[in-house]
Amino acid sequence: MAQISKSGFNSSNSIFYSKRKPIALPSNSSLDLTTFISSRAHNGKIAYIDASAGDHLTFPQVWQAVDSLSTSLSDLGIRKGHVVLLLSPNSIYFPIICLSVMSLGAIITTTNPLNTTHEIGKQIADSKPVLAFTTHSLLPKLTPTNLPIVLIDTDSNSRTPKNAKIVSTLTQMLKKQPSQVRVRDRVNQDDTASLLYSSGTTGASKGVVSSHRNLIGMVQTILNRFRLEDGEQTFICTVPMFHIYGLAAFASGLLASGSTIIVLSRFEMDEMFSSIEKYRATYLPLVPPILIGMINSAEVIKKKYDLSSLASVLSGGAPLSKEVTEGFLEKYPTVKILQGYGLTETAGIGASTDDLEESRRYGTAGLLSPSMEARIVDPDSGESLVVNRTGELWLRGPTVMKGYFSNPEATTSTLDSQGWLRTGDLCYIDEDGYIFVVDRLKELIKYKGYQVPPAELEALLLSHPEIVDAAVIPFPDKEVGQYPMAYVVRKTESDLSENAVMDFVAKLVAPYKKVRRVSFVSVIPKNPSGKILRKDLIKLATSKL
Repeated sequence: MAQISKSGFNSSNSIFYSKRKPIALPSNSSLDLTTFISSRAHNGKIAYIDASAGDHLTFPQVWQAVDSLSTSLSDLGIRKGHVVLLLSPNSIYFPIICLSVMSLGAIITTTNPLNTTHEIGKQIADSKPVLAFTTHSLLPKLTPTNLPIVLIDTDSNSRTPKNAKIVSTLTQMLKKQPSQVRVRDRVNQDDTASLLYSSGTTGASKGVVSSHRNLIGMVQTILNRFRLEDGEQTFICTVPMFHIYGLAAFASGLLASGSTIIVLSRFEMDEMFSSIEKYRATYLPLVPPILIGMINSAEVIKKKYDLSSLASVLSGGAPLSKEVTEGFLEKYPTVKILQGYGLTETAGIGASTDDLEESRRYGTAGLLSPSMEARIVDPDSGESLVVNRTGELWLRGPTVMKGYFSNPEATTSTLDSQGWLRTGDLCYIDEDGYIFVVDRLKELIKYKGYQVPPAELEALLLSHPEIVDAAVIPFPDKEVGQYPMAYVVRKTESDLSENAVMDFVAKLVAPYKKVRRVSFVSVIPKNPSGKILRKDLIKLATSKL
């Protein structure tokens, strides 16, 4: 039998195996995510706290609310296979709605409250929901769709649009006595539980179909990673629950651990810090730009807030550099940095650093998550590569999606017959099994046949003392194909010029990687997990052609 090396690489089949202890998956095939989570034992008392209003839900209240809402939904005719849309900012009721829908074998689809009516309309046309949950302020975005609506909140001061089809309110539905005789379809682990739309950083957004088994695997991985049974922990929910990062951790994973979750309805730096102080939070999930903000304003933050309870920050969205990691640890010496890598297509699971020593492998996305397998594949030849060779990362494991909704072409180009998911990320795995993300495969800039990774140029630009943020995109050119163009956010007092930026990069890279165009902007557009929305910047750049 082939030897498995220190990296987890098996030379006989070219597969990298996770070095972490495998997760246990329930053998009962007739099991839904909600039942799986609610049946887990823990010592937690308070499940969710609304950071601004102070309202809270105990664990018994959560499960009673899920039961009541499931009964009400069943009475409304919601059955297995129906899609239910949730358009809402974060709230302590967001998880209740998701878990109730999934307990019936129905499918939850979520959408970003910042999306336009047009974008939401496209998702509705694709996913065909039979019912929607939304708040009073977001009603106008759903009114044109003619969907039956359940109002999550009531606002007596504002008028309800005339043509809004309100069928009930969440308050009314939660008053329902749970029925023991309600119609309940048998739900299997292979049935679809959620339909989340991938971020579409490089193209059109696609509906990712995840099964109950995928999400149970995700919950088990989260519990395994944080070993939360050791004691009660308090997490601040800063990331959107409609996104896989938020849905995985806050609307399901951490609920199974007995942890308390402080819910911020929208991200606001001061509210986040005052909530850490008020509720003695121990874990703070965030994206790299917030982490950098915490470094830059450390003196002011520490003078104003007591963050002594904070034990760990969990960063996702992009790997952290040595400067950022060490800069943070210098300013917050008692706080550990943990990182994670995942996709909507893998239910947010893929790789992670689980202690400070692992996070000090600067620039790494971490070790493969438990029960996850990887291959590094040459994008041109399709050949499987060995340790320290860069190619496309392929993943296989219990959290990998069933496919893209009603999109067989996209599914077959992403998922092969053996269950391997092509991530679209260019990576290598080092001799100790750590994954390093070099760039997005689709985002490589092709200059005269050379391949230029935008992330490399962005890292260089961010090392300039007068640059706060930067993004690099391919700019079309008849002669060379594409060349790198940089969008740059300068420090407030800086008068850095376009030429100065180009000269700075030119001194540090091969001629074909030089930035040949610069535009100064006030902010770089990013999705909720901190990924640069390059397609928006490409559109902006090319609209002037």
